[in-house]
Amino acid sequence: MVHRRARRDRDLCVVGVRTLWRTVGDGEFFCPECGGDRNYRRRTGRRRIVLLGLPLLPRGPVAPIVECAACDSRYGMEVLDHPTTTRFSAMLRDAVHTVALAVLAVGGTESAAVRQVAVGAVRAAGFADCGEEQLLALIEALAADTGRLPGAGSGERDGLDPCGTALAIELHESLEPLAPHLAPTGREAVLLQGARIAVADGPYRPAERAVLETVGRALMICPDDTARLLAATRAAF
Repeated sequence: MVHRRARRDRDLCVVGVRTLWRTVGDGEFFCPECGGDRNYRRRTGRRRIVLLGLPLLPRGPVAPIVECAACDSRYGMEVLDHPTTTRFSAMLRDAVHTVALAVLAVGGTESAAVRQVAVGAVRAAGFADCGEEQLLALIEALAADTGRLPGAGSGERDGLDPCGTALAIELHESLEPLAPHLAPTGREAVLLQGARIAVADGPYRPAERAVLETVGRALMICPDDTARLLAATRAAF
């Protein structure tokens, strides 16, 4: 009713400026007003001088918008940078999975306690059917992934040896897109998942610590906080 009245009042305006919108695309996004995933319309518009409800002289284009199909709220295009709830859940699940594989890859899988903690973390993240055999098979595949980025440059940057270059790249690709959408406690939780796997069989090995420091950097956790979290995890075990 309110929308209809506002539209009628606008149409009765003698002289004014109106934006004429045209839908040019659609999709799914996270609507801040609705607080959940909704369909959207991507719209472009042009301003026109209106006389007695009739659009006359053009006044130029306006910035494109995203309009929620459910509540009609309008946002700038940057709202599409925020992942949908479904996409965010998948990103978080994959991040925990990648961290677990990385720690296992450098720390070894000989310890039953390590394998159990890793499987528990991966299942809790959303891979309910994941078992030890699947993790071990993935680690073997990861170990065979060589030459993705020749040379030791990136490996040295991340504190890993040249053989860990592909592993460092995997961590950055999985974690960096997720980090801006996580609260600080959420970033720390992902790091702590890996730390608990690493200390399940004793103190951190140098390679495990290097991987976890890489995880901290990819998650935008400062080095001092990373060191504090790793120390606290080790003390708890």
